[in-house]
Amino acid sequence: MTRVPLERRRLGRTSLEVTPVCIGGAPLGSMPENFGYEVTAERAVATARYVLSSPVNFLDTSNGYGDGRSEQRIGQALAVEGGLPSGLVLATKVDPDPLTGRFDATRAQESAAESLERLGLEKLQLLYLHDPEVISFEEATSRGGVLEGMIALREEGVAEHIGVAGGPVGLMQRFIRTGEFEVLLTHNRFTLVDQSAGELIDEAAAAGIGVVNGAPYGGGILARGPSYTDHYGYRRASDEVLRRVARMEELCGQFGIPLRAAALHASLRNPHIDSTIVGTATIAHVQELVDLVQINVPDELWQQLDKLKAPREEWLW
Repeated sequence: MTRVPLERRRLGRTSLEVTPVCIGGAPLGSMPENFGYEVTAERAVATARYVLSSPVNFLDTSNGYGDGRSEQRIGQALAVEGGLPSGLVLATKVDPDPLTGRFDATRAQESAAESLERLGLEKLQLLYLHDPEVISFEEATSRGGVLEGMIALREEGVAEHIGVAGGPVGLMQRFIRTGEFEVLLTHNRFTLVDQSAGELIDEAAAAGIGVVNGAPYGGGILARGPSYTDHYGYRRASDEVLRRVARMEELCGQFGIPLRAAALHASLRNPHIDSTIVGTATIAHVQELVDLVQINVPDELWQQLDKLKAPREEWLW
């Protein structure tokens, strides 16, 4: 396939312009407990270096991915390449203290400082509050809470923009309604089978908040089908969901469209989603992702796939 440059779009009201797909850096940190395989430092750095010069200009990581290995390896790639390439957007996340679980304003400062050191940067373009569901909303937003720390990091110029990245839809709504966050990252909740984040995404976009959608493959089942895994979104899928995904895979085959292409485009076709994160740890998968973006999924297939969404009671919410 002949590759063409990927379009770039403004991420909400931020100053950042991103491609419709983003490389998720969690696998670069070698997290076999999540992904089922080890990733060597050599492979991770090589993949990160490839991303820096690829058509994809958006790379996502986190303080806690692989106990900091993801950031360290991306930092090594940046050092070899002479720093952050012009036009590339690198996002990372604030995580709780890995030993104590402390997640407050002071920890936000500590987490950002650790990220800067690992990445070899002086400031962060986009910094998310990561998985705030590990504490209560009240704790996060109280005086001395982690939200206060995030705001301070932006005011101090450590982070150009701040966002919130998490799962539970109702909780994410509460965070974006504070008016402090410029970007929302939702995951596993806007896919071919689960669209529980649909209204959340619409609300964020209406407020001028950038929207990033993670895990369009639901952990792999929407990339390789139910013969690869019987899990969706970190838990075993119900028999009903497995049946529907199997039928989706069958339909895609009839149209000559890979299931993973349809799963990716289910996110790309939503006008309120600015970019979609796909995690990878190989150069070949980065190349494949760029090819998948350019596949045309016919309307006739969408009409049939839309009917196969799981019932609302099956969604993660």
